[in-house]
Amino acid sequence: MTIKPLLDKVVLKLDDAVETTKSGIVLSTAAQEKPQFANVIAVGPGGKIDGEDVTMYVKVGDKVITSKYSGTEVKLEGEEYIIVRQSDILAIVE
Repeated sequence: MTIKPLLDKVVLKLDDAVETTKSGIVLSTAAQEKPQFANVIAVGPGGKIDGEDVTMYVKVGDKVITSKYSGTEVKLEGEEYIIVRQSDILAIVE
């Protein structure tokens, strides 16, 4: 089964959360910050949204930085993904 996003939506796979601090302290799951770095898994076609043309700037395979609490979390076949609007992506990491 695959996820095919619509319009300006992007499917991301979040990077793993940091489990230890730089000084070696192990963090509990509750204390770990939600990661902001993610890999693009699928990209919608863009198009006309609310009367405006939306061009998709990200592509599959890009590493991106997202807003901390944006998107909708989805679990599919044991994998966790997040679906965001392209506007929730802050930058592409090169």
